[in-house]
Amino acid sequence: MAGKVSFDRNRCKGCELCVAVCPKHIIALDAATNVKGYHPATVERMEECTACASCARMCPDSVITVERV
Repeated sequence: MAGKVSFDRNRCKGCELCVAVCPKHIIALDAATNVKGYHPATVERMEECTACASCARMCPDSVITVERV
């Protein structure tokens, strides 16, 4: 099953917890900064996402939404 992950870029503080728990290693910090000056997380290869939601469960600020497609 494929997934779609989205981040609330302006609330992400770039803690990298989601990066650490992604079993597919497809999450990384963006080179661009958000309005608060942090490098927010982003998915590099969305087609590899399995919608496991490990990233969303780990996020301390609940900025990640995972959908199954």
